[in-house]
Amino acid sequence: MRNLENIPACSDCFTINSIFKDLTEEQLNTLTFEKGCNYYKRSNIIYHERNRISGVYCVNQGIIKLYKTGIDGREQIIKFAQKGDVIGYRSILSNELACTTAKVIEDAVLCYIPSSIFIKLVEENNSFSMQIMRLSLKELGEANKFIIDIAQKTVRERLAEVLVILKDTFNLDENNYLKVSLTREEIANLVGTATESVIRLLSEFKSDNYIELNGRKIKILNIDALIKLGRIK
Repeated sequence: MRNLENIPACSDCFTINSIFKDLTEEQLNTLTFEKGCNYYKRSNIIYHERNRISGVYCVNQGIIKLYKTGIDGREQIIKFAQKGDVIGYRSILSNELACTTAKVIEDAVLCYIPSSIFIKLVEENNSFSMQIMRLSLKELGEANKFIIDIAQKTVRERLAEVLVILKDTFNLDENNYLKVSLTREEIANLVGTATESVIRLLSEFKSDNYIELNGRKIKILNIDALIKLGRIK
């Protein structure tokens, strides 16, 4: 991690439906003055679960994975954060320890907002409070859906769904490759299964001409087949 000399302007992220887009000019100026921004390399840990954090983080560049660690030490990836996303806010608002670990998987620039500033914005700006509430409910809905999927879908169906989710989250490049590079273990941690199972199923998907594999890179060949297989409505 290193400090940035040139602090990114908050307005740079407003095109990504930022929760801060409804701040007043005065509040935005306060936010710009009070925040700090740092550059993080791949594999850097932003914060650990069950630790106290003292502020929230806004992603300006890069990709962060949020995960929980199971009893056996295996990660369960909860979600990814990228440009315009905010992480750590739940622990600040609930005054609880961090419920996830945040780890950089693509070199990132993160802006840090002290908890006192963040809570003041929530208290003073109703529109901002509503944005936070909507974000919380959206993440709750995603968590509920994941629980149902784990209980009712096969590993093959969940892998197909994960590939569709990755496509919708990160988009495809001009050659139809996912714009995110994940290890087989990370994909397994998303699906909620063993790495060996994911390796075998990815090979089957390749044989079925659903995808093409090039190292860590995954090319989507038949998105409709994956949607059907994943039982995605």
